[in-house]
Amino acid sequence: MVRQKKEAKLYCSIKEVAQRFGVNESTLRFWEKEFDEITPRRNGKGTRFYLDEDVRIIQWIYQLLKVEGMTLEGAKKVLAKKKDRSVADQAELLNRLNRIRTELVSLVSAVDAYKHESGEHE
Repeated sequence: MVRQKKEAKLYCSIKEVAQRFGVNESTLRFWEKEFDEITPRRNGKGTRFYLDEDVRIIQWIYQLLKVEGMTLEGAKKVLAKKKDRSVADQAELLNRLNRIRTELVSLVSAVDAYKHESGEHE
């Protein structure tokens, strides 16, 4: 499950991004090697700093790999096919679709609860 931060920051550490997505830091480093789209900034010591754009790309990759269960190669192919639209646009669309899905699930639950309380059955 992806956890959203309420405050806006210019950058996030690898630890913060890993916690947000519920993955290990090593997973993020691995994804960085596998997906050219992930390009965190680094300071003189080599510490990674992820900007919002990086986090949106990671969110898209997380969705493909962890939620949809794609293989690395499958996810790479999807990203390659979507070169005409930016990965960030895809991530934003994914966010909107997930919010709509959550709202629909909530509405179905509310209707089911109403039917149960009123004694209605399908």
